[in-house]
Amino acid sequence: MTADEIKIHTRHYARKSDVLGALSLLATFAVYITALWIGWAHAANPLIAVPMVVVLAFASVRLYVLQHDCGHYSLFATRRLNDWAGHLLSLPSLTPYRVMQYNHNLHHAYLGNLDHRETTEVYTMTLAEWQSAPLRRRLWYRLYRNPVLMLGLGGIYAYFIAYRWPMNTRRVGALGVVAHNIAVLAYVTTIWWALGAAGLAIWAASAVLAGAIGVFLVYLQHNFEETYWDRKPDLDFQKATLEGSSSLDLGWLWDLGTGNIAYHDLHHFNPGIPSYRLRACQKALPEELRPHQPIRWPEALRSFRLKLWDEEEGRLVPFPKSRTIPGALPAE
Repeated sequence: MTADEIKIHTRHYARKSDVLGALSLLATFAVYITALWIGWAHAANPLIAVPMVVVLAFASVRLYVLQHDCGHYSLFATRRLNDWAGHLLSLPSLTPYRVMQYNHNLHHAYLGNLDHRETTEVYTMTLAEWQSAPLRRRLWYRLYRNPVLMLGLGGIYAYFIAYRWPMNTRRVGALGVVAHNIAVLAYVTTIWWALGAAGLAIWAASAVLAGAIGVFLVYLQHNFEETYWDRKPDLDFQKATLEGSSSLDLGWLWDLGTGNIAYHDLHHFNPGIPSYRLRACQKALPEELRPHQPIRWPEALRSFRLKLWDEEEGRLVPFPKSRTIPGALPAE
């Protein structure tokens, strides 16, 4: 595998198309509105309402991925179109565009850097930090990395609470976040006014599920056994983009519902690839150029057992089985 060969391969797929960008955007909005409408109209029938909540949740995830594309200026050919679309998509994604763009670019810049873990969506302790941590910090981290809490409450906290005043808001522009929060309130009020309590319940249930799907994806994008972390001066940025980011092969329907963002290694290597070309780029990558094998469902689920980065072994590991108390003297 050479980075130059991968660069040549991805260059063809980094072409932007306003037509494909518009089709992707409009089609996803159409599914979003249709699922919300049908779910509201049949709210009393769980055989219809529940599937519509699921469809609406995945449409919401797709809209977030499209907003993420706009942040990289990759959905459309011009910066102006990307910015317009990014601000528009901030309502259904519940995510202020400019702050998301700033923070996500920091994530790309410091990927795999153990000295800048504040830029990652999922915080990871090292094994050495865990072994020297007091019991209170260990308890907090165990709760934080618990998959039930992470998936169940993580999305609710991120999208409904944290994104109302995200990290670096003052640096990027507090006025834009305040305006976005007012717009979100108006958006939710409009749903309630047009569809009543039943429609609002369908939307809220789908938003919670979309948050769980988003956390599931964000976790697996960089938390797998053979991922990559290091410290400068030994940190290899190209290795971090390719080997520190996963390629998830969870099926065609999953890719459709999540905007192909599961192919995260090539996205980090070349963020200019639009989501509507990312799957094709990954599937066409010659076997000898693949940085690692794709992760499928069994390995994806097992990855939630991995909690700590072992700097000596160079891999993610589960919590140690030892119950030693921090600071205690070893038994003689």
